[in-house]
Amino acid sequence: MKTARLILFLLTFISFPVCAKTMNEQLETIIINPAEKADAVVIWLHGLGADGHDFEPIVPELALPESAKIRFVFPHAPMRAITINAGYVMRGWYDVAKTDIGAQQDAEGIRVSQRQIEALIEAEIAAGIPAERILLAGFSQGAAIILHTGLRYPARLGGLMALSGYVPLAETLEAERHAANQQTPIFMAHGRQDEIIPHSLAEESRDLLTGLGYAVEWHSYGMPHGILPEEIDDIAQWLRKVLRLD
Repeated sequence: MKTARLILFLLTFISFPVCAKTMNEQLETIIINPAEKADAVVIWLHGLGADGHDFEPIVPELALPESAKIRFVFPHAPMRAITINAGYVMRGWYDVAKTDIGAQQDAEGIRVSQRQIEALIEAEIAAGIPAERILLAGFSQGAAIILHTGLRYPARLGGLMALSGYVPLAETLEAERHAANQQTPIFMAHGRQDEIIPHSLAEESRDLLTGLGYAVEWHSYGMPHGILPEEIDDIAQWLRKVLRLD
């Protein structure tokens, strides 16, 4: 991170933990607020075994305009036993039973996470942010959850950004999707050397979405399961476009 950007980040953003409640469950979150009252929100989900701090450092690296009034919300996934990791308890949005990600999916866990993310969206709407100024972003498992949630959400969202992810429970999407987000812009990015979530699975998800008429901006990179600077630049350009920051 460049020193100048770090100083700007420290001067213009405040970070603190809060909670959002859904039914009897809570998601702890890290929030980065702009210096002025927010007029847009990005809810950004981490991957398996990480936490809400994982993508905090990317905010200043996006180098968005100083005039941008965006609140970034980074939830911590609940602690849960992950079958494929010998039942080890870690933060995860749903259980993973096999290396074949598409097989034996944890439908219940995915839908619980869906409700938790919907509660975060609804909290932002209650705070005065229009749904169309709320974007969902996620990496890996987080990307799967934001695609699952966003395409079913009953109000038009500002955009969906899926990094190194895929569409879970793909066989239910056509029946469960909501027309409100048919025109919502979708950003998908994936590494061609990804050994965790195969590039081919992401391509299948992209083709499913385009086949259903969604507008998908697709990016493929020569990288494994992760994030690289070129991708951060592409994310920044997409955010500028969908939030009309230029």
